Amino acid sequence: MPGFGDLFTDLRGEDRTLRVSYHADRGAVVLSLWSGTVCRGSFRMPAADVDRLVALLTAVRGAGDGSDPAGPGTAAVEGTAPVPEPSVERTGDISGTARRVALPTQPAPRVA
Repeated sequence: MPGFGDLFTDLRGEDRTLRVSYHADRGAVVLSLWSGTVCRGSFRMPAADVDRLVALLTAVRGAGDGSDPAGPGTAAVEGTAPVPEPSVERTGDISGTARRVALPTQPAPRVA
Protein backbone atom coordinates (compact mmCIF):
# COMPACT_ATOMS: atom_id res chain seq x y z
CA MET A 1 0.00 0.00 0.00
CA PRO A 2 1.38 3.43 -0.86
CA GLY A 3 2.25 5.81 1.96
CA PHE A 4 -0.89 7.89 1.35
CA GLY A 5 -4.29 6.22 1.59
CA ASP A 6 -6.95 4.84 3.89
CA LEU A 7 -8.96 1.71 4.61
CA PHE A 8 -12.74 1.52 5.10
CA THR A 9 -14.78 -1.42 6.41
CA ASP A 10 -18.02 -2.57 4.79
CA LEU A 11 -21.26 -2.35 6.80
CA ARG A 12 -21.88 -6.01 6.03
CA GLY A 13 -18.67 -7.06 7.74
CA GLU A 14 -17.35 -10.40 6.54
CA ASP A 15 -13.83 -8.94 6.24
CA ARG A 16 -14.85 -6.71 3.29
CA THR A 17 -12.88 -3.49 2.90
CA LEU A 18 -12.37 -0.60 0.51
CA ARG A 19 -8.83 0.63 0.14
CA VAL A 20 -8.16 4.09 -1.24
CA SER A 21 -4.63 4.94 -2.30
CA TYR A 22 -3.05 7.88 -4.08
CA HIS A 23 -0.33 7.32 -6.67
CA ALA A 24 1.29 10.69 -7.39
CA ASP A 25 3.59 9.22 -10.05
CA ARG A 26 0.52 8.14 -12.06
CA GLY A 27 -1.76 11.03 -11.08
CA ALA A 28 -4.34 8.48 -9.98
CA VAL A 29 -6.42 7.50 -6.99
CA VAL A 30 -7.04 3.76 -6.79
CA LEU A 31 -10.20 2.41 -5.16
CA SER A 32 -9.96 -1.34 -4.54
CA LEU A 33 -12.43 -3.79 -3.03
CA TRP A 34 -10.99 -6.49 -0.80
CA SER A 35 -12.34 -9.65 0.76
CA GLY A 36 -9.84 -10.52 3.44
CA THR A 37 -6.45 -10.56 1.75
CA VAL A 38 -7.84 -10.96 -1.79
CA CYS A 39 -8.42 -7.96 -4.06
CA ARG A 40 -11.77 -8.49 -5.82
CA GLY A 41 -11.65 -5.41 -8.06
CA SER A 42 -10.08 -2.01 -8.53
CA PHE A 43 -10.79 1.31 -10.19
CA ARG A 44 -8.15 3.86 -11.18
CA MET A 45 -9.57 7.37 -11.01
CA PRO A 46 -7.73 10.32 -12.50
CA ALA A 47 -6.75 12.70 -9.68
CA ALA A 48 -8.56 15.46 -11.58
CA ASP A 49 -11.91 13.69 -10.88
CA VAL A 50 -11.46 13.58 -7.10
CA ASP A 51 -13.14 16.96 -6.51
CA ARG A 52 -16.23 15.74 -8.37
CA LEU A 53 -16.35 12.56 -6.25
CA VAL A 54 -15.90 14.55 -3.03
CA ALA A 55 -18.74 16.91 -4.05
CA LEU A 56 -21.03 13.93 -4.64
CA LEU A 57 -20.14 12.28 -1.33
CA THR A 58 -20.63 15.58 0.50
CA ALA A 59 -24.09 15.97 -1.04
CA VAL A 60 -24.97 12.38 -0.11
CA ARG A 61 -23.89 12.94 3.48
CA GLY A 62 -26.29 15.86 3.87
CA ALA A 63 -29.18 14.47 1.82
CA GLY A 64 -32.37 13.65 3.63
CA ASP A 65 -31.20 14.16 7.19
CA GLY A 66 -31.81 17.91 7.43
CA SER A 67 -28.15 18.69 7.87
CA ASP A 68 -26.02 20.96 5.74
CA PRO A 69 -23.66 19.15 3.33
CA ALA A 70 -20.87 21.19 4.93
CA GLY A 71 -20.70 18.63 7.69
CA PRO A 72 -22.11 17.34 10.94
CA GLY A 73 -23.40 19.93 13.37
CA THR A 74 -23.96 22.48 10.63
CA ALA A 75 -27.71 22.04 10.09
CA ALA A 76 -29.39 24.89 8.27
CA VAL A 77 -30.64 27.73 10.44
CA GLU A 78 -34.39 28.37 10.26
CA GLY A 79 -35.17 30.98 7.63
CA THR A 80 -32.12 30.32 5.49
CA ALA A 81 -32.39 29.18 1.90
CA PRO A 82 -32.39 25.41 1.39
CA VAL A 83 -29.36 23.83 -0.21
CA PRO A 84 -30.21 23.00 -3.84
CA GLU A 85 -29.94 19.43 -5.03
CA PRO A 86 -26.71 18.86 -6.97
CA SER A 87 -27.16 18.57 -10.71
CA VAL A 88 -26.52 15.17 -12.18
CA GLU A 89 -24.23 15.11 -15.16
CA ARG A 90 -25.50 12.53 -17.60
CA THR A 91 -22.55 11.18 -19.50
CA GLY A 92 -24.34 8.76 -21.80
CA ASP A 93 -26.92 6.03 -22.14
CA ILE A 94 -25.77 2.92 -20.32
CA SER A 95 -28.95 0.90 -20.72
CA GLY A 96 -28.37 -2.40 -22.38
CA THR A 97 -24.60 -2.27 -21.95
CA ALA A 98 -24.40 -4.71 -19.07
CA ARG A 99 -23.46 -8.15 -20.27
CA ARG A 100 -23.73 -10.86 -17.67
CA VAL A 101 -21.76 -13.95 -18.49
CA ALA A 102 -21.05 -16.80 -16.12
CA LEU A 103 -17.36 -17.28 -15.53
CA PRO A 104 -15.91 -20.73 -16.17
CA THR A 105 -15.64 -22.92 -13.10
CA GLN A 106 -12.11 -23.59 -11.92
CA PRO A 107 -11.42 -27.00 -10.42
CA ALA A 108 -10.34 -26.88 -6.79
CA PRO A 109 -6.62 -27.51 -6.28
CA ARG A 110 -5.73 -30.89 -4.81
CA VAL A 111 -3.79 -30.84 -1.63
CA ALA A 112 -1.70 -33.86 -0.70
